[in-house]
Amino acid sequence: MSSERHAIIAEGMQALAARDHARAAELLRSVAAAEPPSDFPWPALANAELALGRNDAAEAAIDRQLALAIRDVGALLLKGLLRERAGDARAAMSFYRTAQAQMAFDGRVPPELAQLEAHARAYLASASDDFTGHLLGELGENLSPAMREAVDLLTGKRQVFLQQPTMFYYPGLPQRRFYDPAEFPWLDGMLAQVPAMQQELADVIAGGDQGFDPYVRHNPDRPAPANHLLERKDWSAFYFWRDGAVVEDNASRCPATMAALELAPMPVSPGRSPNAHWSSLLPGTHIKPHCGMLNTRLICHIPIRTAPNCWLRVGSDTRSWEPGVPLVFDDSIEHEAKNDGPQRRVLLLFEIWRPEVPEEDRAAIARIFQAIGSYASG
Repeated sequence: MSSERHAIIAEGMQALAARDHARAAELLRSVAAAEPPSDFPWPALANAELALGRNDAAEAAIDRQLALAIRDVGALLLKGLLRERAGDARAAMSFYRTAQAQMAFDGRVPPELAQLEAHARAYLASASDDFTGHLLGELGENLSPAMREAVDLLTGKRQVFLQQPTMFYYPGLPQRRFYDPAEFPWLDGMLAQVPAMQQELADVIAGGDQGFDPYVRHNPDRPAPANHLLERKDWSAFYFWRDGAVVEDNASRCPATMAALELAPMPVSPGRSPNAHWSSLLPGTHIKPHCGMLNTRLICHIPIRTAPNCWLRVGSDTRSWEPGVPLVFDDSIEHEAKNDGPQRRVLLLFEIWRPEVPEEDRAAIARIFQAIGSYASG
């Protein structure tokens, strides 16, 4: 770049900073063709042209920048704005979303782009509603739950969440977030025991909550988990079965609960399962998004003490706990829970085999974990 052309570009940039857009565009245009494309400030020229209402010229300039740097966040946002002004909503959404994805990858929104990024977010929200309305107008409202979710995924209202167990993945299982309780007839017998279990819980609480311990504990033989609920009773557990053994002190106080658990087909693996406990969540407590260790089990919740404004999200599906309504879900899919209400929530939590896992593989999986345990113990 010659010193003369360098001086002209510098003067053009100064004019742009002073909001003298006409002067900035004139100066930058005068040397644009003479400079190597990689050395020229195409976004500056695009912004000057845009301010003058010369959208086609602005787009031509920003296209030059994108040809050099296809993931330039500022260029992507500006291209989205220009496509928006041209009435090309689909292209505008595409460029805005690509810019958002890049900013998420970078972990930051450049301060100088904050206003344009906020505009892009607002536009995407509005455009998504318009697009959804258009699609539903063409499809009609009589859609199956699966098709309704497919439309939400297409329009960005929901995300795809898949099984991501942290330890053991069994391939080929269906990606189901929640199961219909009617698929497990033995739940009816457990629900019949709920009044007796509620009385047992009331007695334990009246006795000072003895037996409830923080759910997130630190094993001194392992690194402490990076969990904000570590050693806190905001999320606590009253164990009936733990790592394959009955917790006798708790079990003896709650015979109805133990009888109910006898009806559940819980996995049996010495030193590892069954596991079953009351799970208590105090007001304001948030169990942050996480995934379970393996995808060969389902987690069952039987509400014992429901509370308003409590919710469980599994993937893109959010439920609340209602009296007499079990929740059965795959915890290897990202999930979280929160008590947004003023009252304590308590449920009976236990695990069962996924029904799709055949018996011979269940036995093999149990042997895998026995082998892991024997290796860990030397």
